[in-house]
Amino acid sequence: MTDQRRARRIALNAPTNVEAVGQIEIQLHPALEKVYQRVMPDRRAIGRKFPGVVRDLSTNGAFIAGEALPLLARVAFQFPLEGFGKVETLAWVLWRREADCEVPLPDGELITLPRGFGVLFESLALEARIAIHKLCSAS
Repeated sequence: MTDQRRARRIALNAPTNVEAVGQIEIQLHPALEKVYQRVMPDRRAIGRKFPGVVRDLSTNGAFIAGEALPLLARVAFQFPLEGFGKVETLAWVLWRREADCEVPLPDGELITLPRGFGVLFESLALEARIAIHKLCSAS
Protein backbone atom coordinates (compact mmCIF):
# COMPACT_ATOMS: atom_id res chain seq x y z
CA MET A 1 0.00 0.00 0.00
CA THR A 2 1.35 3.44 -0.90
CA ASP A 3 0.12 6.70 0.53
CA GLN A 4 -1.58 8.60 -2.28
CA ARG A 5 -2.77 11.57 -0.24
CA ARG A 6 -1.69 15.00 -1.46
CA ALA A 7 -0.79 16.63 1.85
CA ARG A 8 2.08 15.36 3.95
CA ARG A 9 1.04 14.27 7.42
CA ILE A 10 2.48 13.35 10.75
CA ALA A 11 1.44 10.80 13.33
CA LEU A 12 0.27 12.38 16.56
CA ASN A 13 -1.11 11.29 19.89
CA ALA A 14 -2.77 14.50 21.12
CA PRO A 15 -5.79 14.28 23.41
CA THR A 16 -8.72 16.50 22.52
CA ASN A 17 -12.32 17.18 23.42
CA VAL A 18 -14.57 17.31 20.40
CA GLU A 19 -17.84 19.23 20.28
CA ALA A 20 -20.34 18.85 17.47
CA VAL A 21 -21.47 22.37 16.57
CA GLY A 22 -24.08 23.75 14.22
CA GLN A 23 -23.87 26.35 11.54
CA ILE A 24 -25.38 29.81 11.78
CA GLU A 25 -28.53 30.16 9.72
CA ILE A 26 -28.28 32.96 7.15
CA GLN A 27 -31.22 35.04 5.96
CA LEU A 28 -30.74 35.46 2.23
CA HIS A 29 -32.28 37.96 -0.15
CA PRO A 30 -35.21 36.27 -1.99
CA ALA A 31 -33.44 36.59 -5.37
CA LEU A 32 -30.31 34.93 -4.00
CA GLU A 33 -32.30 32.29 -2.12
CA LYS A 34 -33.61 30.94 -5.47
CA VAL A 35 -30.13 30.13 -6.79
CA TYR A 36 -28.08 29.57 -3.62
CA GLN A 37 -27.01 26.14 -2.46
CA ARG A 38 -25.12 25.32 0.72
CA VAL A 39 -23.95 22.13 2.37
CA MET A 40 -25.60 21.95 5.75
CA PRO A 41 -23.99 20.04 8.61
CA ASP A 42 -25.59 16.95 10.06
CA ARG A 43 -27.54 18.29 13.04
CA ARG A 44 -28.09 15.01 14.95
CA ALA A 45 -24.95 15.37 17.07
CA ILE A 46 -25.06 19.13 17.83
CA GLY A 47 -24.11 19.88 21.41
CA ARG A 48 -22.49 16.52 22.08
CA LYS A 49 -19.03 16.63 23.63
CA PHE A 50 -16.69 13.67 23.93
CA PRO A 51 -12.99 12.85 24.25
CA GLY A 52 -10.89 11.84 21.28
CA VAL A 53 -7.26 11.62 20.20
CA VAL A 54 -5.79 13.43 17.19
CA ARG A 55 -3.78 10.61 15.62
CA ASP A 56 -2.92 11.93 12.15
CA LEU A 57 -2.44 15.56 11.12
CA SER A 58 -1.84 17.52 7.93
CA THR A 59 -2.26 21.16 6.95
CA ASN A 60 -5.68 20.29 5.52
CA GLY A 61 -7.19 18.08 8.21
CA ALA A 62 -6.81 15.36 10.78
CA PHE A 63 -7.95 11.94 11.91
CA ILE A 64 -9.55 11.79 15.34
CA ALA A 65 -9.77 8.41 17.03
CA GLY A 66 -12.91 8.03 19.12
CA GLU A 67 -16.64 8.04 18.58
CA ALA A 68 -17.45 8.18 14.86
CA LEU A 69 -19.61 11.23 14.18
CA PRO A 70 -22.07 11.45 11.25
CA LEU A 71 -20.74 12.51 7.86
CA LEU A 72 -20.88 16.29 7.34
CA ALA A 73 -21.08 16.98 11.06
CA ARG A 74 -19.32 20.24 11.93
CA VAL A 75 -16.96 20.00 14.90
CA ALA A 76 -14.87 22.25 17.10
CA PHE A 77 -11.80 20.96 18.90
CA GLN A 78 -8.37 21.96 20.13
CA PHE A 79 -5.14 20.08 20.65
CA PRO A 80 -1.54 20.76 21.70
CA LEU A 81 1.07 21.01 18.94
CA GLU A 82 4.76 20.62 19.69
CA GLY A 83 6.64 23.90 19.27
CA PHE A 84 3.45 25.88 18.78
CA GLY A 85 1.04 25.51 21.67
CA LYS A 86 -2.73 25.07 21.56
CA VAL A 87 -4.36 24.75 18.14
CA GLU A 88 -8.08 25.62 17.93
CA THR A 89 -10.09 24.66 14.87
CA LEU A 90 -13.47 24.14 13.25
CA ALA A 91 -13.76 21.25 10.81
CA TRP A 92 -16.14 19.09 8.76
CA VAL A 93 -16.37 15.31 9.08
CA LEU A 94 -15.66 13.92 5.60
CA TRP A 95 -15.22 10.24 6.39
CA ARG A 96 -15.66 7.90 9.34
CA ARG A 97 -14.75 4.45 10.54
CA GLU A 98 -17.57 3.07 12.71
CA ALA A 99 -15.45 0.40 14.40
CA ASP A 100 -11.84 -0.72 14.77
CA CYS A 101 -10.73 -2.89 11.87
CA GLU A 102 -7.68 -4.93 10.91
CA VAL A 103 -6.06 -4.63 7.50
CA PRO A 104 -2.99 -6.47 6.20
CA LEU A 105 0.25 -4.68 5.39
CA PRO A 106 2.20 -5.77 2.27
CA ASP A 107 4.31 -8.10 4.43
CA GLY A 108 1.16 -9.83 5.71
CA GLU A 109 1.30 -8.31 9.18
CA LEU A 110 -2.07 -7.05 10.42
CA ILE A 111 -2.48 -3.47 11.57
CA THR A 112 -5.47 -2.26 13.59
CA LEU A 113 -7.09 0.97 12.46
CA PRO A 114 -9.14 2.59 15.25
CA ARG A 115 -12.70 3.85 14.93
CA GLY A 116 -12.99 7.58 14.45
CA PHE A 117 -13.37 10.18 11.73
CA GLY A 118 -11.41 12.29 9.29
CA VAL A 119 -11.96 16.04 9.16
CA LEU A 120 -11.24 18.85 6.72
CA PHE A 121 -10.30 22.07 8.49
CA GLU A 122 -12.75 24.91 7.94
CA SER A 123 -11.06 27.40 10.24
CA LEU A 124 -7.45 27.16 11.33
CA ALA A 125 -5.13 30.08 12.18
CA LEU A 126 -2.49 30.68 9.52
CA GLU A 127 0.26 30.45 12.15
CA ALA A 128 -1.01 27.00 13.19
CA ARG A 129 -1.18 25.85 9.57
CA ILE A 130 2.42 27.00 9.02
CA ALA A 131 3.57 25.18 12.19
CA ILE A 132 1.84 21.99 11.02
CA HIS A 133 3.45 22.34 7.58
CA LYS A 134 6.90 22.68 9.15
CA LEU A 135 6.39 19.59 11.32
CA CYS A 136 5.12 17.56 8.35
CA SER A 137 8.02 18.68 6.14
CA ALA A 138 10.59 17.76 8.79
CA SER A 139 9.37 14.16 9.09
